[in-house]
Amino acid sequence: MTPMDLFWLFFMITALQPVLKQKFLEASRQRLIEKIERKHNSRVIVLIHRQETMSLLGFPLLRYIDINDSEEIIRAIHLTDSSVPLDIVVHTPGGLVLAALQIARAIHQHPAKTRVFVPFYAMSGGTLIAMAADEIVMCKHAVLGPVDPQLGQYPAASILKVVSQKPLSEIDDNTLIMADQGEKAISQLKTSVTELLSDKMEPAKAKELADIMTQGTWTHDYPITCERAQKLGLNVNCDMPEDVMNLMGLFPQPVRRMPSVEYLPEPRKATPAKSVING
Repeated sequence: MTPMDLFWLFFMITALQPVLKQKFLEASRQRLIEKIERKHNSRVIVLIHRQETMSLLGFPLLRYIDINDSEEIIRAIHLTDSSVPLDIVVHTPGGLVLAALQIARAIHQHPAKTRVFVPFYAMSGGTLIAMAADEIVMCKHAVLGPVDPQLGQYPAASILKVVSQKPLSEIDDNTLIMADQGEKAISQLKTSVTELLSDKMEPAKAKELADIMTQGTWTHDYPITCERAQKLGLNVNCDMPEDVMNLMGLFPQPVRRMPSVEYLPEPRKATPAKSVING
């Protein structure tokens, strides 16, 4: 074998390594999903959005809930027998209200038991999806978020507040149009959230919680912890199964620079201190 042959062999192996690594990860995910499905006799659906790095320019491309996600999840639910429970793992910053509502309504209308697992965070549209389930399972440090609608870069509730505090003559037409849209968006989302919660709590409580979640009570990135979600009246379980956390580990964040977090990826248990005798 000539040096040139060795060079091309090395080049081919190097070029195939990322592809083989990705295939191995996909196969590992499929095996673990199948294991969880057998354990709970359920359909497992994973909705995970990671920040991806474009290979050419190297800048981050954020992913959100979109129509493609809703199509795939609705298709998966359609392929699931009505007597089979749904276990959905959600890790997302949110996304399109239309897509999130489609997913939420499909989960809400599934006859069998539905659970949404939140290992780390499910903000905005992710919270909307979680509220549709019969049970939300969160890691102790995981968070949900408000579902108040956003119009461009501004919260709808904040636009309405500006209109209510300034004289009409001092408000431009664009702000008035956005206020009109914001009022409709809040009303529509409040109605949808009330419907999703109607079979999980008393109607008055469902309406009250819908108000809190959609009216701009907090900033849009306000973290609702597991304990806070329970106090709000949501059916939340803070005992996250280890299998789900292991599944999250098979969706690694693409890294093309020095990682900012590093540790030995194995369980760490306390060990008894060794005594030292000075002789």
